[in-house]
Amino acid sequence: MKAWTKIGLLAAAVAVALPAAAQEVTLKFHHIWNTQAMASVNVIGPWCEQIAKDSNNRLKCQIFPAMSMGGTPPQLVDQVRDGVADVVITLPGYTAGRFPAMEVFELPFMTNSAESGAQAAWDYLQKHATGEFPGTKILATWVHDEGYVHTRDKQVKTLADFRGLKMRAPTRQTNKLLAALGAAPVGMPLPAIPDAISKGTIDGFLLPWEVIPSLKMHEMVKFHTETHPSRPALYSAVFVFAMNQAAYDKLPADLKGVIDKNSGAGLSQRIGKIWDDSKPAARKLAVDRGNTFYELSAEETDNWAKASAKLVDEWVEDMTKRGRNGQELLKDARDLLAKYGKR
Repeated sequence: MKAWTKIGLLAAAVAVALPAAAQEVTLKFHHIWNTQAMASVNVIGPWCEQIAKDSNNRLKCQIFPAMSMGGTPPQLVDQVRDGVADVVITLPGYTAGRFPAMEVFELPFMTNSAESGAQAAWDYLQKHATGEFPGTKILATWVHDEGYVHTRDKQVKTLADFRGLKMRAPTRQTNKLLAALGAAPVGMPLPAIPDAISKGTIDGFLLPWEVIPSLKMHEMVKFHTETHPSRPALYSAVFVFAMNQAAYDKLPADLKGVIDKNSGAGLSQRIGKIWDDSKPAARKLAVDRGNTFYELSAEETDNWAKASAKLVDEWVEDMTKRGRNGQELLKDARDLLAKYGKR
């Protein structure tokens, strides 16, 4: 009888365990890009395919591109925190001042590549900024490739050329940057740019090459100004690949393992490299169209850096007022960028 009892208990345990082991989960994945965008094709699609493969199709994505679940890009951070979406990719900088520690990578003239920037941003996030994302599990973070100046009717060659131009920027720090350079900053998310430039609401925008083809923005402007390659990028913006913490916590252990395998420092670095590698093909579209390019001299690039240097001091002061050691955070970010930039 004891043997039969043990067998019965074992069978009951197996019966309970089987549904959990066979559990299938579909993650609602919401993001800002259309289906043709580089991020959709080279990051989001492959990531979803990989987690499906690694889980024997028990973990899948239901992808909602181009804000098709509703809301606005700045609301994505709340949608994933609140469980409206299970997974998002967004820019924390869309919500001005809410994620100040991560803004260090959006200060002017900080980064040289998306890959090294991604590695630095991931390490920095783990040390200094996870508390900025309550209810959220960050799967990866990175910065985009170098940001440049793109204008419709006027080539920007010097600081003086910014005067009178209405320029779009994505984040609080890039809006401050444009103001420091002499332009009139206009804040708006990416999808609003084509309509704004066609109507003359803006004269141009700051963007990396990666994103321009998906909205055919190389056809909306004639002029491109690039900073000297010996200097750090004019600007960059921070992305986060984020999952609702509760959605992760309720996964069975093996599916948590699939998410863990496909997140973290390695994923951040790979995505950063994808951003870097996307630049040549995107830039070539503007070249082939016959658009006009201008590369700043090292000296003029330094003039732009000097004009915007106060933004760094303001960020340090702001962090100090928030009870953080702003100078220490800045030094750590720069040290990490230097560390990974040498590899």
